[in-house]
Amino acid sequence: MSAFIQQLPALIGVVIGALGSYLAIVRGDRARFRREQTARWEERRLAVYADYARSLKKSVTLTYRVASHLGNDPHPHPLSPEEAEPLLAEATLARDPSGEALILLGSPEVVERARTWVVGVMEMEQFLREGTRDPRAWQALLERQRAGREGYYAAVRNDLALPPGHSARLPLQPVHHT
Repeated sequence: MSAFIQQLPALIGVVIGALGSYLAIVRGDRARFRREQTARWEERRLAVYADYARSLKKSVTLTYRVASHLGNDPHPHPLSPEEAEPLLAEATLARDPSGEALILLGSPEVVERARTWVVGVMEMEQFLREGTRDPRAWQALLERQRAGREGYYAAVRNDLALPPGHSARLPLQPVHHT
């Protein structure tokens, strides 16, 4: 018995060491799991954010083309309202699922900025449905839409802790052929 008692502190030390190692491994695994889970959700949010932007940009491009047909925009590929109608309807329908995913996974700030952007796009669509021919009014709508887009991208970058990006406001320079 005395040999057992003499070895008991070493045995307790081994048990405590094994328990400590086990706890350290479990804690490390949990931390790694949380990091990986956070990274997966950030990837999913980025995909949802990008998908929403693509779906909205499709509508924006179509409005530019119709506005060009009506004489409001210099877009080089005009599209008549009649030709655009089914394309705009399709783009609007495609926006709905990406908007729902955005509401589900997006931060409140991103969702609010997305709402501001889409309202600007909807105003552009309404302007064109009415057949308005007013380049100045169209320019004001464009500016509001562009500000909405900038706000959306800034909120996305903030939510995902991305560095600041480009404003995408580039003056278009005419191409001069010599």
